[in-house]
Amino acid sequence: METLEDRRILTAGMREEDRDTEPKLRPERLENYIGQENVKENLRVFIEAAKQRGEALDHVLLYGPPGLGKTTLSNIIANEMGVQIKTTSGPAIERPGDMAAVLNSLGEGDILFIDEIHRLNRMIEEVLYPAMEDYVIDIMIGKGPGARSVRLDLPKFTLIGATTRIGLLTAPLRDRFGVVHRLEPYGVAQLKVILLRSADVLKVELDEDGAEEIARRSRGTPRIANRLLKRVRDFAQVKYDGKITGEVARFALDLLEVDKMGLDYIDRKMLMAMIDKFGGKPVGLDTLAASINEESETIEDVYEPYLLQLGYIQRTPRGRVVTKRGYAHFGLTYPEGKE
Repeated sequence: METLEDRRILTAGMREEDRDTEPKLRPERLENYIGQENVKENLRVFIEAAKQRGEALDHVLLYGPPGLGKTTLSNIIANEMGVQIKTTSGPAIERPGDMAAVLNSLGEGDILFIDEIHRLNRMIEEVLYPAMEDYVIDIMIGKGPGARSVRLDLPKFTLIGATTRIGLLTAPLRDRFGVVHRLEPYGVAQLKVILLRSADVLKVELDEDGAEEIARRSRGTPRIANRLLKRVRDFAQVKYDGKITGEVARFALDLLEVDKMGLDYIDRKMLMAMIDKFGGKPVGLDTLAASINEESETIEDVYEPYLLQLGYIQRTPRGRVVTKRGYAHFGLTYPEGKE
């Protein structure tokens, strides 16, 4: 069944419509990668040091909300190191033999990128431990009493793991990564630069005001910014003269129901349910989920983080509550006595 999240233009997760355009919009070198300055500087040093020593880069773990550039950064690392990259995901590797086959296919210095690494099966994780530490894998040959373990040497490789939920990684796996970086949401100024670059690649005429308007409503996420740019481009083409100005962006995004703070109808529905149905009093996660016909996990993982980031809601021991700032967004008066 299709969920509300599947239909959201503001979802930070990968949608089918993103698969064609995202690769074209991704920078290929660190110097062209916008934002995440601290992460970039550290990676630049680690990459240069590994190249000078003629060694594989240490294993890298990238974590943070979806849509911030973890996959892009992994491909840039491969380009900077001058090696091949093989890409897979946690759910795609179902058996230890699958992992062994992937590892065995790597060349010297190559990179294995595992997206959603927190979803790896525990048995598969155990194949990774000796591979990451000693560059070997143990394979069972035969069945029953005659079965025996054979140790195979692997080329020196780099594992890059990406996750949106680092807390779900087991400690033994997490501890085997030498380089661990969190990617942070982007500011409006950084998103403007990304949008102007994307517009150039897509051959879209976009002015500074138009870029700023889209950037402000993109929830600090490049993937969402690029998706909104493509939608606004359609309005500019059909309703205007093809150029995206501030006026065009405002018109299009208002019709798309993306407000000035980057909230859509689902965010507003959730906030208004907490205000109207529950009188602004604390509401439990399961009760809130039932009231808007959505899964508890989806609310916790998808909708809440941005509302918490804006300071529109708070989590309390008794449940979720809408803050003064949340009431103000709708022009409502915060109830007295709720401090």
